[in-house]
Amino acid sequence: MVVRIQTADFDVGAELAALRSEQPAIGAVVSFVGLVRDINEGAEVSGLELEHYPGMTEQSLQDILSLAAQRWPVMRSLIIHRVGPLLPLDQIVLVAVATRHRGDAFAACEFIMDYLKTRAPFWKKEQTPDGARWVDARESDELASQRWQDAAAAATLSQQGAL
Repeated sequence: MVVRIQTADFDVGAELAALRSEQPAIGAVVSFVGLVRDINEGAEVSGLELEHYPGMTEQSLQDILSLAAQRWPVMRSLIIHRVGPLLPLDQIVLVAVATRHRGDAFAACEFIMDYLKTRAPFWKKEQTPDGARWVDARESDELASQRWQDAAAAATLSQQGAL
């Protein structure tokens, strides 16, 4: 499980090659790359400033990777998240998961990204024609995160019923 917070851009191809290197049991690698958009909530965005809480952010991301590894047979996982000033089209985040089978890789990657959006201490400030504004959490991100909690609760109840 690798977590990196950095200002520099990353090479997706090189990161994915490193993730799967020397591990012939890996049968699937799923990744997500988040980008800076040029429009948000109807306003043009000319730039984005990402801030984080050093130490706490890295631990939060490690915890998210650990949760994913408890739910799925993750062989390797990676989160790279950029901070500092970014422009439209810049890469913000890379989440990658390596497993034996694609279903586990897809589910774990989606889970990690959903939890990252709602549980990791990052703050975004957008630059718009009307000035700078802090970006609030989206209800859709909360709902995406909640479905994993609901699924875990349902699985626990199912297991208890089978006992």
